[in-house]
Amino acid sequence: MPTLENMAARRLSGLTASAGNALSVVLPGGQRIGPAEANVTLRLNTLAPLAHVVAGQVGRLAEDYVEGRLEIEGAMRPVIDVASSLVQEDPTRADEPPGPLGWWRELLQRSKSLAKHRGADVDARQIQFHYDVSDDFYALWLDPRRVYSCAYFKRPEMGLEQAQEAKLDHICRKLMLQPGERFLDIGAGWGGLLLWAAEHYGVRATGITLSKNQHAHVNQLIGERGLAGRVEMHLRDYRDLPEDQPFDKIASVGMFEHVGRAMLPRYFDKIRRLLVPGGLLLNHGITAGGTRNTQLGAGIGDFIERYVFPGGELLHVSHVLQVMAEQGLEGLDTENLRPHYARTLWAWSDGLERQLERAREITGDKVVRAYRLYLAGSAMGFERGWMSLHQTLAARPTGRMDDGPLRGAQSSYPFNRDYIYR
Repeated sequence: MPTLENMAARRLSGLTASAGNALSVVLPGGQRIGPAEANVTLRLNTLAPLAHVVAGQVGRLAEDYVEGRLEIEGAMRPVIDVASSLVQEDPTRADEPPGPLGWWRELLQRSKSLAKHRGADVDARQIQFHYDVSDDFYALWLDPRRVYSCAYFKRPEMGLEQAQEAKLDHICRKLMLQPGERFLDIGAGWGGLLLWAAEHYGVRATGITLSKNQHAHVNQLIGERGLAGRVEMHLRDYRDLPEDQPFDKIASVGMFEHVGRAMLPRYFDKIRRLLVPGGLLLNHGITAGGTRNTQLGAGIGDFIERYVFPGGELLHVSHVLQVMAEQGLEGLDTENLRPHYARTLWAWSDGLERQLERAREITGDKVVRAYRLYLAGSAMGFERGWMSLHQTLAARPTGRMDDGPLRGAQSSYPFNRDYIYR
């Protein structure tokens, strides 16, 4: 009678061959399926991951790696190439139900979203789970300003640090920031945009975050740079911001991914109320590659939800623009930076790979394993169009009354983009 390993070996032989001999699998007993010189080797410590390999459940394989049920040998780029070859479905259609059941999909997505975003206390715990891992850990692979969002490679030869500074300035130019204006940064992170806007454009800047580590870090920088009185950083949920002193300009960068479908109308309504009439919003965030998926298929989204980014929810840019308009914000300009995020993530991945031992000393091996796959896997997702990144500039029209119809929509936004790119 054939053993379980022999049966698995026969099934895996075809799989490794279809991967172009780039993949080799070593079973717990030492039997190797695939070429010894393969770029990527999966070394199984138990038989449990076998089903995940055969079924192309990449997210479950990532979980197996984090939990120590298998080891991955090989550089991250070929590892991710092999992982993408195992995916047997289109991740951009992962949430699509069979048949004409669009109403059911919408109801299901909304109920899931409500469960993820039950209030500010839940959002705070989710944010702290991700961003408060360790400031020293993030500093290993982010740029010196610790800008943890898509960079803007304005020129092909730019490195990560230059591209992040170009992104900060790109946002400030789109918002047409002027000295003395009141500027709000929602989800200000480690303060990159907040401080750039204050130091380069002379605005009076306010930042908010739910991360305790980021809050402490930015307030220390404000003191060190002599910006007290011009820049403020608060540990506060956006829903709790007072509306009696509205802002001239608002930026939300890498934050609305945490908001979710169910809370998106409230999010944009709150931003509109925080803006002066004619004020501008720059909303920058990850969007879904397809119109139906709220996370990535093949179990990838479940892995990210569990180990890295709880509460995250992907929405297609068309849905974002629709909700924005329904809440009284006029979309002025939308730019897709998807290729820029793929390059950003590979830069982060390469930075982490150069610092693996130090990273393990700071956070432990389990966190490092999760982030190795998260960064490189996300780069793959952006390269293949499974995810995207959109910057949308919007305005609160001057003629809208909160209790009545739109009575004109004047704004000072120019007729073309020359002012951004010159």
